[in-house]
Amino acid sequence: MSWMAKLYETYEVGVALDLPDEDTLMPISHTLQNAHINIVIDGEGKFKRASVLEKTQIVLPATEKSAGRSSGEAPHPLADKIQYVARDYASYGGKKKPYFEGYRNQLANWCYSPFSHPKALAVYNYIMQERMVTDLVDTLVLHVDENGQLRSNWPFEPSEENPVPPIFKVLPKVKGKVDQGSALVCWTVEKEGDESSQTWTDQSLQQSWIDFDAMVEGVKGLCFISGQEQTLAANHPAKLRHTGDKAKLISANDLTGFTFRGRFSDTKKSIAVNGSQSVAISLEVTQKAHNALRWLISRQGYRNGDQVYVAWAVSGKAIPEPLSDSWAMLGDEISLKPEIEQEPQHQIDYAVDLGASFAHSFKKYLAGYRAKLEPNEQIVVMGLDSATPGRMGVIYYRELLASEFLDRIHDWHIQFAWPQRHTKDYPNPKNKKKPIRKTIWPVNSPVPRVIAEAAYGDILKSNGTLKKSLLERLLPCIVDGRPFPRDVMIAAVRRASNRNNCDNWEWERNLGVACALFKGFYMRHPDEIKRRKYAMSLEEDRKTRDYLYGRLLAIAARIEEVALNVGGESRPTTAARLMQRFADRPFSTWRNIELGLQPYMQRLQGTRAGFLTNRQKELDAVYAAFLPNDFTSEKSLSGEFLLGYHCQKQYWRNTKSDNNENE
Repeated sequence: MSWMAKLYETYEVGVALDLPDEDTLMPISHTLQNAHINIVIDGEGKFKRASVLEKTQIVLPATEKSAGRSSGEAPHPLADKIQYVARDYASYGGKKKPYFEGYRNQLANWCYSPFSHPKALAVYNYIMQERMVTDLVDTLVLHVDENGQLRSNWPFEPSEENPVPPIFKVLPKVKGKVDQGSALVCWTVEKEGDESSQTWTDQSLQQSWIDFDAMVEGVKGLCFISGQEQTLAANHPAKLRHTGDKAKLISANDLTGFTFRGRFSDTKKSIAVNGSQSVAISLEVTQKAHNALRWLISRQGYRNGDQVYVAWAVSGKAIPEPLSDSWAMLGDEISLKPEIEQEPQHQIDYAVDLGASFAHSFKKYLAGYRAKLEPNEQIVVMGLDSATPGRMGVIYYRELLASEFLDRIHDWHIQFAWPQRHTKDYPNPKNKKKPIRKTIWPVNSPVPRVIAEAAYGDILKSNGTLKKSLLERLLPCIVDGRPFPRDVMIAAVRRASNRNNCDNWEWERNLGVACALFKGFYMRHPDEIKRRKYAMSLEEDRKTRDYLYGRLLAIAARIEEVALNVGGESRPTTAARLMQRFADRPFSTWRNIELGLQPYMQRLQGTRAGFLTNRQKELDAVYAAFLPNDFTSEKSLSGEFLLGYHCQKQYWRNTKSDNNENE
């Protein structure tokens, strides 16, 4: 129950934070719900008007039972569905069982208690007139057929003069039909001089219900979280990820339908007297903990289908999101040619500086968090998922010190950093409405979503389980500093080696991701002897076979690209088409590529002689770096050849000399 204790602490800190009204923590004894109809009454309970609400979430008073209801009768105290709040619902052909009596009795108990509120009393006076559905039909909020029964659909052809009524648009459809009785009604009580007429925003009304709900008797017992004798919770809240979420983290219906209970011998009677024999949590603690979790998910949760991950500081201070990429964190393009103070006579090696500049920028970014967080402050990272609609589980949970958490984030983003393909819009001086979109290559670590797409491609569209399981495997690499999964790295390398099945932009993205994963995999290899580092630059002194073969492929592709451009042709190069085969059988494939280069080199002799001479020098330098047996070996290439290939291309992209070689 450590996670609940941390959430409880977070709630107590969060309520004291100075936050905007829309971002504050939800009070206890309340729940979040989608409202569909707003009924406006006066202070005496007289009907004034009503309207349909579109996509409106409200915080409404709730009991312990109603906050977690999934079926059966459990009325909310004030705002609820028409089947609860309308006495005349059944007379209009309501399909569901009416629960007006339970709703009325509960509201009456509140209104005639010491904690009564004028607005709640106004609502009570109105519902006792027993004509709510009639008023809603008269004001064309609800709609009936020729027999005076609530319609389940709109049978008429919609037109500008006769559009589909709003209520049929906001209610969920089941097999093409809606149940108007499932519309949730909220209340506005207009009184002269009252600036907060909406009941769901009136804090005095909220406090009135909290005080009344606390008065309700329940089973007392020792709360395992607070360590105090308190009223124990029999039901625990739902609606953690969204208002329609019925999955619960704690479900304690153990009196019926169980298969094995071990040593527990609870009965309804024993629980009512002594509480549960298993772990007990107070009503206040569970509500505060679940409200804190719901608040955290809505503010900073990372969603992956039904999966949700959230990281937070118990103190309420801001922390970097572990699943964000460093480009988003730093907020802007990381310059490929940063301005560094150097002596004029020294040539700047932009690629080498790129890695150092990124490391410096990211360290500076994290320093802002380190200055605000104490080293021993507690950071929590939590993951949730639901296997069924009613059950949710904690699939990942870590507690870390702030210093440890920031170190892990730093290591991930530095070790897996590599130039990644992005696009960015720049102002267009000729057309202000249409910006100029350019491809840029800032250094950053790829996010899990992009890693999944680069490794598995279109398979993810039809396999949500794969996407979930992959994120479960990647998060420990980020938060726990674990080695990267080898199979995921290999999958990304193989897809980047095969550029025939995707667009150029997608392949360029896959190439950057594969290089980042290969580099990071070997920086934290499980076997320390095999660990090695790669620079985000062209390492001309690296003599490894795979790296050199990658450079050869890049040079061949560059020669053919320029020759095709000179000839006015636009088609994939031979190096691009044979990339996968080159990775599997490098020596024989290189011979084919090399022979195919001859016509293009002849074409460049007259128009781009300087360019051709420089490329031939590079080819000779790479040839000379090979060991004889390495060059002639047909052993397949590892992902290191992609690093050599990409670094060679980045070198030309980041220097101007390649553009002035037509001398």
